[in-house]
Amino acid sequence: MQRFLIVAGIVLLALGLFWPWLSNARLWQWVGRLPGDIRIERDGFGFYFPLTTGLLISLLVTLLLWLLRK
Repeated sequence: MQRFLIVAGIVLLALGLFWPWLSNARLWQWVGRLPGDIRIERDGFGFYFPLTTGLLISLLVTLLLWLLRK
């Protein structure tokens, strides 16, 4: 568990440092704009719930952790 937390911390640190470059990449523009993501915009109000994106990221993390356990 300790090793996992250290690796997760390093990965999050690296993502944070490279975020300005990663956010401009066209590779990530689909995140948050998938069919099934709920977006409601009204005058003076905005609501966004990335349902499909959250499910897809959860599936990818689950598969990655499953592969690392084997």
